[in-house]
Amino acid sequence: MRILPLLLACSFAASASLLPAQPDFAFHARRATPAAADPAIARAFARIDPARIHQIIAKLVSFQTRSTLSSMETDLPAGAGINAAADWIFGQFQQISSECGGCLEVKRDTFTADPESAADSPWAHRIPRPTQITNVYAILRGHNPAQANVMFLVTGHYDSRNSNVMDARGAAPGANDDASGVAVSLECARVLSTLKLPASIVFVAVAGEEQGLVGSAHLAKLAKDQGWQLLGVLNNDIVGGNTTPGDTLQLKDRVRVFSEAVPSAASPQEQRRIRALGLENDSPSRQLARAIQDASATYFPAHGAHPFDAFLVTRPDRYLRGGDHSSFNHEGFAAVRLTEWREDYNHQHHDVVQPPAGSKDPVLGDLLQFVDFAYTAKVARLNAATLASLAASPGEPAKVTIDAKKLENGTTLTWQPAPGAVDHYELLWRDTISFDWQYVRNVPPGPPGQPVTIDVPISKDNVYFGVCAVDKAGHRGIVVVP
Repeated sequence: MRILPLLLACSFAASASLLPAQPDFAFHARRATPAAADPAIARAFARIDPARIHQIIAKLVSFQTRSTLSSMETDLPAGAGINAAADWIFGQFQQISSECGGCLEVKRDTFTADPESAADSPWAHRIPRPTQITNVYAILRGHNPAQANVMFLVTGHYDSRNSNVMDARGAAPGANDDASGVAVSLECARVLSTLKLPASIVFVAVAGEEQGLVGSAHLAKLAKDQGWQLLGVLNNDIVGGNTTPGDTLQLKDRVRVFSEAVPSAASPQEQRRIRALGLENDSPSRQLARAIQDASATYFPAHGAHPFDAFLVTRPDRYLRGGDHSSFNHEGFAAVRLTEWREDYNHQHHDVVQPPAGSKDPVLGDLLQFVDFAYTAKVARLNAATLASLAASPGEPAKVTIDAKKLENGTTLTWQPAPGAVDHYELLWRDTISFDWQYVRNVPPGPPGQPVTIDVPISKDNVYFGVCAVDKAGHRGIVVVP
């Protein structure tokens, strides 16, 4: 039996049924439940293969070091270094694209990180000279012209490090941190390329993470400057399900999902509004985390044959650590981090050390032997289910607002239509002390292109509201809070 704190339960979880119904809560409403499963999505992510995960991670380990700084080394052994790894990843995306008739746009985002021109940057002390950095990504374009510009992104970082982050040549296998995340991105690209989805998905492998999130910062700024309608970023970093012998506290039935509360890109005025309305738990990133949990409850329920939980952690990241999702947060995008339940720090950021036979000292280094490929495949399936579900949805309603011009016990909500084919909207609400959406009422879409307005006899002072768009097949978009 899994016992999870109520505040970390799922967004459409059965825990809502434990709460007493209140008269106004139950007005023409039902209990919120997980979305219906889509057989096509389930068939797609079922193709994710632990053996292929193993092959991908083993290949990335074979480059000896993927230190970002190795890109400027000219006398590395043949096939070693981060440039060779970037070429291989690019080739993998191209191969996937060729198998789906050229369905992927495979690209490189290459730039030079110069510490002299960015002395105030947090990474300047980790890059000693101008250094070439390459992000590799592939875009699966959406098939609905009204939604093709809407994007969802999955990423892992392919650079690695050992004990000395400035060591450009020493062994740095980086099996768990973060070849595992790159394997998730590549496998998602392979299996989702078989689907025709309304919105677009971007599959990414970034560099420069260990040097201070340099690669992701550049890609996030590129996305902002180019006007990407990027609604969600899934950053997979350390999702190898560490297998240290004797570790009895690792849990293989869940992955942690970290999300920011108050958006880091919020203006002072927006921060004041968030505090005034008590919306610290309803940032776009927090709603994205809830969407991942909804996909988990739909496709990998606790009572099912293959349970796997998205365990929501209500903070941006772990203590003393950071990740590439924060680069996207800083540019105003919803982004979360997925990480295994229990990390072993002997197998991160360490020189490889094999103790003598009979020694009780631990093996050090981020080695292939400590990765659970079946666990990484579970994480990849959850990513694929989430990405496909969101890309198949009608998207997000726009300009969701509550009329707060006068004192009244009811609530009037208005929103602009979502861009896709909406069958209905779900008006969701929950008690102010609950993390989960508890109740839902279906709302018809109304005339094409016209705003939707609904009056409910529920006091906006007593609950939080949210709205999501749903298509005929039951695909839900991300919830938008007014």
